[in-house]
Amino acid sequence: MPNIKLLQPASLDEALSHLSARSDETKIISGGTALVIMLKNRLIAPATLLSLAGLKELRGIRHEPGIGLRIGALATIREAEASPIVREKQPMLAQTFGKVGNIRIRHAATVGGNLSEADYASDPPCVLVALRARVKARSAHGEREIALVDFFTGFYETALAPDEILTELIVPDAMPQTRAAYVKYVSRSSEDRPCVGMAAVLEDQTDGTCKNLRLVAGAVSEKPQEIASAEALAEGKQLTEPVIDEIAGAYSSSIEPLSDLRGSTWYRKQIIRVMARRAIQQVLG
Repeated sequence: MPNIKLLQPASLDEALSHLSARSDETKIISGGTALVIMLKNRLIAPATLLSLAGLKELRGIRHEPGIGLRIGALATIREAEASPIVREKQPMLAQTFGKVGNIRIRHAATVGGNLSEADYASDPPCVLVALRARVKARSAHGEREIALVDFFTGFYETALAPDEILTELIVPDAMPQTRAAYVKYVSRSSEDRPCVGMAAVLEDQTDGTCKNLRLVAGAVSEKPQEIASAEALAEGKQLTEPVIDEIAGAYSSSIEPLSDLRGSTWYRKQIIRVMARRAIQQVLG
């Protein structure tokens, strides 16, 4: 690898100041599980690495009434998976974090790094879109919130500006009578990333019919896929097998999946139908 300058700021303001001046030649590193691979394979060659490892202010996990879970960007995926408060408030999210890679990866990879990388085949993004999570981003000019439905913009691309750092993930509390599930299908080893992941969030009416269904497919395209017209098929209905089959078929026909080593376009279409059905059935159960 060429000589790369490593900066280790002691505060977020110091990090943002550097990024504001040199964002075009700087890469941010937190856990490093993805970036180090790209460096070793010479896919990127930044002049400077800006390490966030010393920024303890970005590590906390807490719950704020009326807001929801607040997970610092530098909390590791393992910390989020094992956190008692995450398990209490969003058990499905904790379970999803536990499906990322293997235990070594989860101890190193950070929540903010996972989202900022925008890997199309990562588990958490589709789940967090379904949960209507949002992130906070800071630059030297101020702070803003970005809904995750708008955050992922393409292959490994996000709505973050070059001089912004993702600082926090916010997951709102679930509404009453809401249940959630995440299912994934891997076509190779058990530790592999998904061929198809599917997150379902279901809010019931008091009479047991569906008030709102959110169904988000991951690892099938450049960013998480949600088909509003298919979700609308569930509204006001009992989710019987024919209704579930109709929704699953609509997802399969509406998504044009990518083709990669985990599965062809045709294969993924079949799996999308199966996983959509399973996710709804699981959330019902």
